[in-house]
Amino acid sequence: MSDSQFSPKDEHFMRRAMDLAAQAETEGEVPVGAVLVSKEGEIIAEGWNQSIGHHDATAHAEMQTLRKAGQILENYRLLDTTLYVTLEPCPMCAGALLHSRVKRIVFGAPDLKAGAAGTVLNLFEHQAAYHYADVEQGLLEEECRTQLQAFFKRRRKEKKELRKAQQAALESEQEKSGKQ
Repeated sequence: MSDSQFSPKDEHFMRRAMDLAAQAETEGEVPVGAVLVSKEGEIIAEGWNQSIGHHDATAHAEMQTLRKAGQILENYRLLDTTLYVTLEPCPMCAGALLHSRVKRIVFGAPDLKAGAAGTVLNLFEHQAAYHYADVEQGLLEEECRTQLQAFFKRRRKEKKELRKAQQAALESEQEKSGKQ
């Protein structure tokens, strides 16, 4: 789906999700952000990946957002809402979105490894699904993908530099040991 098929409000909320993804990155997390919006167009809750900092594998952006929204609305059923997320939901998040009865999910970039909204599998259209949601993909896809790719490129470079520094320190230590 091209960006032209989305409304200006859709783009506004996805850009907010991208800002939240940037917040995740500043915390050393994979940059994924999510925003849950009411049918009236009001932000109910928002979140970003915090799995590393919270030591919690379930602290994905979508899960953080759903938890906050449930507390705010005092209900786990988030009827007539739209979730904007920068990366396609994984199976865990897709399941939670189905349980929460989110009406519409809009994501930016596909997740080629774990996407559960059509890329690898589609839990939203599975015959066992007891709730159906409208899933729309590709809103600001290139920008969302670029944000993720830049993060992983930088992280790989940092790890490579760390390995080189560790190797140099080891060699220096071995050289010192050999001279004594």
